[in-house]
Order: sequence, then structure tokens, then C-alpha cells
Amino acid sequence: MTKKTTLKRSLGLWAIVALGLGYMTPTVVFDTFGIVAKQTNGVVPLAYVTALVVMLFTAISYGKMVQVFPSAGSAYTYTKETMGPHVGFLVGWASLLDYLLLPLVNALIIRLYLESIFPEVPPWIWVVSYVFIVTAINVWSMSSTSGLNSILVIFTLLLIIIFIVLASVQLYQGMGTGTLFTINPLYHSNVQMVAVLTGATVVCFSFIGFDAITMYTEEAKDTKTVPRAIFMTVLIGGGIFFVTSYYAQALFPDLSVFNLLDDTLPEIGLYVGGKIFSLIFLAGAFAATMASGLASHASVSRLLYVMGRNGVLPQKLFGYVHPKYRTPAFNVILVGVVSLLAIGPSLELIAAVINFGALIAFTFVNLTVIAYFVIGNKRYKTANDIFTYLVLPLLGAGSTGILWYYLHADAFIGGLVWVAIGFIYMLFLTRFFRRKLTDLGFDEADTTFVDQDTVGING
Repeated sequence: MTKKTTLKRSLGLWAIVALGLGYMTPTVVFDTFGIVAKQTNGVVPLAYVTALVVMLFTAISYGKMVQVFPSAGSAYTYTKETMGPHVGFLVGWASLLDYLLLPLVNALIIRLYLESIFPEVPPWIWVVSYVFIVTAINVWSMSSTSGLNSILVIFTLLLIIIFIVLASVQLYQGMGTGTLFTINPLYHSNVQMVAVLTGATVVCFSFIGFDAITMYTEEAKDTKTVPRAIFMTVLIGGGIFFVTSYYAQALFPDLSVFNLLDDTLPEIGLYVGGKIFSLIFLAGAFAATMASGLASHASVSRLLYVMGRNGVLPQKLFGYVHPKYRTPAFNVILVGVVSLLAIGPSLELIAAVINFGALIAFTFVNLTVIAYFVIGNKRYKTANDIFTYLVLPLLGAGSTGILWYYLHADAFIGGLVWVAIGFIYMLFLTRFFRRKLTDLGFDEADTTFVDQDTVGING
């Protein structure tokens, strides 16, 4: 009997955390600093703390659900199994939006970085070269993707540490607030909570990545490490964002020094460490974006794989695993093709719409905890159960809802159009609900993944 080819279990705890951190792109705090500082009236760290609190509630919910359903698919899988295939499909479709567009955005950022350094080179060359490299690495093996990602993340973190040291020296010498310890980056007389929440919806984009960790569940050496990896990624990532934004805000309480607020990273590097450090800093941002590109490319390929395996996307193509490399090769190549759209002009609307898909996923993961534990398994008879399975996820869903309220209007429009397309596609799949989504060729046995390395040894 021929054994089914499955994803390879090759990722340890820290490899998964590194993939999550790589996805989150730690240097994005410098890119968006000017925009968020303007929106929040100079309290960027407070916006990050607000977003972190929301993300921690949601991370707890992800940790619970990944233990119940230890397979790839993330919000799509959890919603499908607890709220039904139709709701699950729409949540998966909405989540697909931010997963599919993030690799494209990373390709665009890489293009902009290189275009600024080599303006004489046609932009399409950078996009095609970058997409080819990232796609090839992801097709080759998950271990290679993880290994290169870890190196890039370490390089990025080292540069952030150097920034903090240089920033401390500049503050000590009188730059910005002129002191290492000040409350101004967190609170001053002009702080308005509405402005902070608006800023939090922007920096929420920075946290997209911790949820992508669940996509690697079927490639984890031990699935029990995934909940820990989720929580660690949120805490470590949130800590990096808070500390770096604190120093940046203390250094630049006045935005008048910046020529371009849309991307302040190059100027921050120049003011803190001079021209040489500015170039090194830009290299760090390049490495961080490359790491995010590798991680985001890998995770969306896994989401497409699960939806293909379940039959809601053409199974022969999207459910395909390369027999030699043990990766979802067709999906990886497809994501690469979509990423080539980064050759085009600015994608501001697409970047905004990414948050739409992410917040849908976050909201429903919190709700699936209630659906599974409280409604499905009657876990509401003790105070601990009520707090764990009802209060905490409600706080997660409610706080996410607040971010929904302050989301950019363009994100709603673009996101709703995408969901409408998904609904029409679902009607086509189900023949206007005359056919069940669960009857589309999905074999429940496919959710059980066996480590083929072990199978090869033992049998």
C-alpha cells in the first residue's frame, strides 16, 4: 500500500518562534513610526501596548484551539470544525486575503528599498529576482526556509540592539527628550484615547504573524510546543515593538525633523548613527523584510494546501505535496506568481485590506473557543471554566471589535468585496447550498499527519 505524502515534521520550538518573528518584521516599527506618531499625537509605544493586550487575549485562544485541532489551517480549521463548514469557508476566505497579500507587500517593500539604492535599474528586475529566490527556497524544503529565516531574524535583532545602544547615547547627550527615562512616550497632556485606538489599528498590522504559526503545526516536531510558540512570539514581538518605539519616540518627540513620514526608517538610522549606520540599518530592514517574505510565503501556501485538501479549492492542485521535497509546491509557486504584482505601483489599499482579513480571523478564533468548549462541551459549570472558556475569549473578541470600529474605511470596502466574491464562489461550490461543503471529496483521515521520516525507518 502506497503511503500518502505528507508535510515533513522538521520544526522545533525556537524555529517556529523565529518564523513568527520573521513574519512580524521587527523593523516595521521604524517604517510606520512617523504615521503612527502623527495619529497618536506622539505616543507610539502606548498604541503598541494597546494592540499587544488585544493580541495576548487572542493568542490565548489560538493556543487552546491548536491543541484541540493540531493541524494546519488556523482560523479556517477552527471555525469549520466548531461553527460549520460554511462559516469556516468564509473565515478562511477572508483570512486568505491577508495571508496572500503579505508576500506581495514584502516584495513591494524590497523593490522600494533597492529602487532607492539603485534608481537606474528597472524595478521589475528586483521583484522577479526576489520572488524567484523566495519561491525556490520554499519549494525546496521547510527546513531551508526556517534556517535562512532564523539567520535573518538574528541579524535584524542584533541591529535593533545596536539601535537601542546608539539611541541611549544620543538621549544621554541631550537629543530628543534628553533623558533615558521619561513618561512622555506613554502619556502627556495631549493624549486622546480615540487617537491611540486609531494608531493601534495601524500597529495591529505589525502583529500579524503570531497566528501564522498555527500553519506550521503539521511540520512541528512536537505539536505541544505550538501553543507555547504562539504566546512567546506575541510577547517577544510585542516587547521588541514597545522598546524600540519607546526609544524612537523619546528621540523624536517632534516629527518636524523628518522629510518623509510615510517611511521614517532611513532617516531614523541617519539621525541616530550617521550615514554608515543608516546603510547598515537599511540592510537590517532588508533582512527583516526578506525573513517576513519567507515566512509569509510559507504560511499562505499551507493555508491553500489545507483548503485544497478539504476540497473547497481544487484538490489535485492545491492539495498536492511534492513527493521529494514534501512541500505544497503548486501553492508556493502560485503565491510567487501573485507576488509578481509588486512590479506595479503603490499598494496602499491592499496594505489596509490586510488588516480586514486579520481581524476577521482574530475575532472568530476567540469565538471558536466559546463554540467548542462552552456550547459544544458544556464547560461552564465551574468558575475556572467560565473565566477560561468564556470571559477570556469574550475579552479577546470584544477588544478586537474595538479595533474593527477604528479600521480604515477603504479596508472595509476592499474586504467586503473580497468576502462577497468568496460567498459567490461558495454558492457555486455548493450548488446554492444543495450540496454540502463536507461532500467535496475531503477525507477526514487526511487530517491525521504521520511523520514520514519515522514511517520510512519503522515500516
